[in-house]
Amino acid sequence: MARVYNFSAGPAVLPEEVLQEAADEMLDYRGSGMSVMEMSHRSKVYDDIIKEAEKDFRELLGVPDNYKVLFLQGGASQQFAAIPMNLMKNKKAGYVITGQWAKKAYQEAKIYGEAVELASSADKTFSYIPDCSDLPITDDMDYVYICENNTIYGTKFHELPNTKGRDLVADVSSCFLSEPMDIAKYALVYGGVQKNVGPAGVVIDIIREDLITDDCLPGTPTMLKFKTQADNDSLYNTPPCYGIYICGKVFKWIKNMGGLSVMKQRNEEKAKILYDFLDESRLFKGTVRKEDRSLMNVPFVTGDEELDKKFVAESKAAGLENLKGHRSVGGMRASIYNAMPKAGVEKLVEFMQDFEKKNA
Repeated sequence: MARVYNFSAGPAVLPEEVLQEAADEMLDYRGSGMSVMEMSHRSKVYDDIIKEAEKDFRELLGVPDNYKVLFLQGGASQQFAAIPMNLMKNKKAGYVITGQWAKKAYQEAKIYGEAVELASSADKTFSYIPDCSDLPITDDMDYVYICENNTIYGTKFHELPNTKGRDLVADVSSCFLSEPMDIAKYALVYGGVQKNVGPAGVVIDIIREDLITDDCLPGTPTMLKFKTQADNDSLYNTPPCYGIYICGKVFKWIKNMGGLSVMKQRNEEKAKILYDFLDESRLFKGTVRKEDRSLMNVPFVTGDEELDKKFVAESKAAGLENLKGHRSVGGMRASIYNAMPKAGVEKLVEFMQDFEKKNA
């Protein structure tokens, strides 16, 4: 069967070249006589894999020397607890609520200290990014937290909040490696990789070293202490070995494509094709304020639930998979991550044009 165009929000499309390479190495990784799936994480072969993955990742993002890169388990959702446990020294932090994942992180942080809602876009179903130029930040806040790209709602911070000198923590799960980032502007950046980087089961943290201390909240599990993981180079226990191996291949793929500036250019080109169509369509409407649109996740609706259902069913039959919107908002959503080829977006727009002619 031919491969479909997979618009899933995560786990999501991976580069075909990466999948092919992994398939070729499945039974015998580079003459080791073993699959990466079955080798010891303490072996020299695997040590080379994880070290090279980190080296390539650092190069791609220009990670400064005073930041640690950790390959962890538990997905982004586990970081909702790990972050306050490690960073809430004053037991107070500010959260900007721009969608479901920021809200969940905020609610989790409330367990460990005073989590303050600094701004929210809940009043308009998270369809915009609130003004973050003058937030009610106080000096006793340990950090300010954002979810930089909102997978469900299709919004993106194109300008980082003014944190008034407080540390910035960002969940970048669904925009990871989609464009260049200035890591020095953040205290901690993290993301689950299953959207834009690799298979589910890995989360990557980039943490400024001065934040990695033994001074965690009482009761913080050993496994959730950043210091435990940093002191052991992500190998305190068995890491998600195969997932990290695939991430490493994706890093190489991005480097071979020309790096993050080329990725950004490609992603802007793809998103423009879809947004231009939505802006002119008589049937389909984008749901996000123009200046806050994501390059990665594009939600849209017809305004008629039955028609939305019909679109999802017919698009699936046409080889365009996973276009149904998140269960909490309905409608449709096209996730057009790095590995989605331009041809996939063109095919989607072509299908939407045809659907509109028949149903407008």
